[in-house]
Amino acid sequence: MRSNPADFELIAPGTLQEVMSILADQPRKWLPIAGGTDVMVQYTAGSLASRKLISIWNLPELRGIQVLSEEIRVGAGCTYTELREHSVVAKEFPLLARAAGWTGGIANQNRGTLGGNIVNASPAGDSLPALLAYDAELILVSVRGERRVPYVHFHTGYKKMKLEPDELIRSICLGRRLSTYLHYGRKVGARNAQAIAKVCIAGVGRVHAGVMDDVRIALGSVAPLPIRLMEVERMVQGRSVDRELLQLARKATGSAIQPIDDIRSTAKYREAVSGNLVAEFLEQLREGKVTS
Repeated sequence: MRSNPADFELIAPGTLQEVMSILADQPRKWLPIAGGTDVMVQYTAGSLASRKLISIWNLPELRGIQVLSEEIRVGAGCTYTELREHSVVAKEFPLLARAAGWTGGIANQNRGTLGGNIVNASPAGDSLPALLAYDAELILVSVRGERRVPYVHFHTGYKKMKLEPDELIRSICLGRRLSTYLHYGRKVGARNAQAIAKVCIAGVGRVHAGVMDDVRIALGSVAPLPIRLMEVERMVQGRSVDRELLQLARKATGSAIQPIDDIRSTAKYREAVSGNLVAEFLEQLREGKVTS
């Protein structure tokens, strides 16, 4: 059943301060909406529970990409198109730029935002494994001030996160020290474009003297939330990649994930593909062939 527009209220205050004041005065009453690519799917299907929407689209405080000496700060309202086209993002954080290109079609990329992808909290979100692999941090804002939280701890379960009812994501911070690492990203879907991932992986790493010096691996679509494979990372740290290690990494990957059977794939397929992608990443990292 389609939604009736008359049942909804949409306001557009125009400034971040006004939005935060409304969220503080009426917590849980208003749903922030930016590009609306996820919200409008629910609206069209008649399943959007919230009837009061507050626009945060085009707020200048949430837009743009700030390049600092040690990190970049991506505004939560930054679109996928802006991520794809930004020279520093493309050069130093190619997994994020590539994930932006995976997300829907051009129309969706022109409207969809990185902050929206995070708070939508889908385990299949294309950008989320890249944020985990890059050790992203989030700056959250409210009338009470700002706080900075590691993204790896932000999602706590399916569609659950450490975001208070009066808070918004202001920006996503990515440290530039990983820019010299090797990058690996793959999305496995039913087709090459406009497909929801069956499995998505992002990996960054560095090899020194033939051994794994630093490795970060993240997966999407294999658990209730996007996950870092920290046990696999610890396992390969300081070791050279051989057949035995690859088998151990596959097994540890299978133990770390919680895939399900759904309309897009099976748990068995997701587990097998996840292990193979992790092994491929480690092999290419060993050979120095990893690219985005």
